[in-house]
Amino acid sequence: MADRQHTEPAPLWWSRPEAAADPRPDGVPPPRPGTATAPDPLPEAGPGTGPGAAPEDAGDPAGAAPAVRYDPWGEQPLQTVDRGRGHGGFRLWHLVAFGLATALLAGGTGGYLGVLAERRSSTRLELPQAAADADRGRAPDSVAGIAATALPGVVTLHVRAASGGGTGTGFVLDGQGHILTNNHVVADAKAITVTFSTGESVSAELVGRDSGYDLAVVKVSGVRGLRPLSLGNSENVKVGDPVVAIGAPFDLSNTVTAGIISATGRPVTAGGDKGDGSDISYVDALQTDAPINPGNSGGPLLDSRARVIGINSAIRGADKADGDGAEGVRQGGSIGLGFAIPVNQGKRVAEELIRTGRATHPVIGVTLDMQYTGDGARVGDKGADGKPSVVADGPGALAGIEAGDVITKVDGQRVRGGDELIIKIRAHRPGDPLALTVLRDGRERTLEVVLGSANGS
Repeated sequence: MADRQHTEPAPLWWSRPEAAADPRPDGVPPPRPGTATAPDPLPEAGPGTGPGAAPEDAGDPAGAAPAVRYDPWGEQPLQTVDRGRGHGGFRLWHLVAFGLATALLAGGTGGYLGVLAERRSSTRLELPQAAADADRGRAPDSVAGIAATALPGVVTLHVRAASGGGTGTGFVLDGQGHILTNNHVVADAKAITVTFSTGESVSAELVGRDSGYDLAVVKVSGVRGLRPLSLGNSENVKVGDPVVAIGAPFDLSNTVTAGIISATGRPVTAGGDKGDGSDISYVDALQTDAPINPGNSGGPLLDSRARVIGINSAIRGADKADGDGAEGVRQGGSIGLGFAIPVNQGKRVAEELIRTGRATHPVIGVTLDMQYTGDGARVGDKGADGKPSVVADGPGALAGIEAGDVITKVDGQRVRGGDELIIKIRAHRPGDPLALTVLRDGRERTLEVVLGSANGS
């Protein structure tokens, strides 16, 4: 069959109308120059549509424009309108961020709830505890009962001196404001301040003092409601008796300690800083293991009935050798060796200081050889300034004491040295009789002495 040129007109569905309607929705801009238009929508299916079917207006040249058909031979390819980037679904980083936020929120909420639960559980926790006593008192003879009775009558002294200041203790003697303390607390004082257990402080004036007994009396004025302490009798004290000490160790006022009487009649000397012996104190002391420290000086030593039986005055510190093995150095602080002036001696001296401002000392009228190292107290060969060692017409001379005699006993109690003899004598009053055992020419004899009197310093 011979080839022949196809001259038949193209089918109608291949043709494109002269002016097709713009199918774009409202608001969509026309295509940019050089771009193709979006494909025309296909006509809805209906009667007269489909392959081989003629359009509805095929037989009506004057009818409406034929439906738009896709023209594969069009001048431009199929185009679509760019409506911008659409919103996609969750991506991976969204999921990670969401997970982290959820974890942080859950952790914070859990922590808060845990702390809240712990606080609530702690609030609800109640440990067993004894109920408050309806009667909070203590037995009068207990340490607490003794302290409650005595504390209102104990004071703390703050002293200002030319060489500095110091702290000590004292206790009220009477309603007139007299207070007993140690001489070494107020010695060389320029100003004295007394502080009561209530915390109130007032100025005080010195009434009198005596270095030989290490006792002094000060007085406060214009103070109402003073609580004097009751005085006991030191002759009734026995080894093992319970005692309570009150003072201001290291300026800690109203400190209460307890112990027992460890010994009685302990010969104790203190002072001697001046070098001439004029400031040495001789005490026939009560020994106690109740803790006493610097600042307790002048405070009361009390028995089980809250009565004063002694005035705390001295302690024995520990000896500690240095690194070179030299002689021990005395360390401050209590090691259970405290000493108190017996209240009988303190009472007598306080009464004299209040009356006259000075105290008297009992004497036997002899000069002792303080360098003697043997057993007993030896009467010197010469006195001060070359005078006789036995005062003419003095108590010793009248009793028959001679130079060179060694006094070994006082009222039957052994004497081991000159200091101890002075302490034994000062434990008595002027005018008291004493029996002295004297060693002379290898033989002992007993002499009766009536104590004389000398003014103290």
